[in-house]
Amino acid sequence: MTQVIEADLTWTGTSFERGIRIEVDEGGTITTVGSALESTLRHEGKALLPGFVNAHSHAFQRGLRGLGERFPSGAGSFWTWREAMYSLVGKLDADAFYAVTLQAFREMLASGITSVGEFHYLHHPAPLETSAHDAFAFDELVLRAAADAGIRIVLLNVFYKTGGIGKPLMPEQLRFETRSIVDYWQQMDKLDSLLDRRTQSLGAVAHSLRAVPPDHLSVLHVEAKRRGLPFHMHVEEQEQEIQDSLLAYGRNPMSIILDLEPGAEFTAVHCTHSISSDVRRFLDSGGNICIAPLTEANLGDGVPDPEDLRDWMGQISLGTDSNARIGFIEEMRWMEYSQRLSGEMRGAYAGESGEVAAALLRAATEGGARSLGLSAGRIEAGAAADFALVNLSSNALAGVGAETLLESIIFGATEEVVSDVCVAGNWKRVRSV
Repeated sequence: MTQVIEADLTWTGTSFERGIRIEVDEGGTITTVGSALESTLRHEGKALLPGFVNAHSHAFQRGLRGLGERFPSGAGSFWTWREAMYSLVGKLDADAFYAVTLQAFREMLASGITSVGEFHYLHHPAPLETSAHDAFAFDELVLRAAADAGIRIVLLNVFYKTGGIGKPLMPEQLRFETRSIVDYWQQMDKLDSLLDRRTQSLGAVAHSLRAVPPDHLSVLHVEAKRRGLPFHMHVEEQEQEIQDSLLAYGRNPMSIILDLEPGAEFTAVHCTHSISSDVRRFLDSGGNICIAPLTEANLGDGVPDPEDLRDWMGQISLGTDSNARIGFIEEMRWMEYSQRLSGEMRGAYAGESGEVAAALLRAATEGGARSLGLSAGRIEAGAAADFALVNLSSNALAGVGAETLLESIIFGATEEVVSDVCVAGNWKRVRSV
């Protein structure tokens, strides 16, 4: 059924405006945006935003919340956190995996996220030697959880072969295993046949240079481009990965990636310790970078250089990564705040107009959509009808006018101001007003 949506205020890409009406067809696509339409669905006391696009999530890690936060042996690190993650993996059977994944997706919707790129590598219910009959069974559970939650998903299915550069998989990693590129694409073909094409699609992934040798990486990337799929990879999150790559190959991971001639299909996740010249070559080539400020803070990863990112904000996206905290407003805020703290300055991501909030919102919407190959993140004809409604009567927004509403949401509120979301034209109340 066609609907014409109107809220008190609607984000047009540059400002909140009144009197904007949005026509959505039966397929869940925006057909018209204007003021001449007659609204059939009026949202009083609300402001309408494009739904947030979460470009990088490991949903099962929602099960780690509160764990790994005690440090009896002294300072922790990404590598000590990884032991807690492996412990969780060992406890997750099919029912528990589905439940925690569903919980994560529901929390995403409640924070205004309407699309998720699920970077999925926990494929098997047990090591392949003992579970060949149900290999990759968890892949389908991710799709089912997304459908049951009602979130749009790009299943970023991960190729994972080695336990470190030049090392075999550790026992704790065997449930991540992909034995061959042939096996990987056979599984991708199977998943493709199971998709609900209205809200589900696929992307190809090389987990990292730690888990995928360069020769495999090249072959995977070529085939992903041939199929027209987005391609994602963890890149230089940790300095140890860079040192291991230099020792094994005489080159850092990003240098190896640049040989692949990456374009808009390629998203490098983190790039926390990347060399500026490499980052700029990668972005100049059309590639995307996804950062996850809350996870990078939680793990003590570090902070990327804003000078490397500011001029390419259209190619920057955000992710919830480990899902230790699912709050996309807070991800936007800490994208800027981490730079203020490390650089002792303000306005790290200010665009030409000097506005920070609009740039952060673009990363959380348009940037994520670009990374995932989605027609989403904008309120315009031809885009998916994916929206988030903000409650203007929220205490956090008391006394705020349209001119500073976006700044007030990002710098003064939390996901508690989100009351409803819409995915492909289907509305869901996520919080009582």
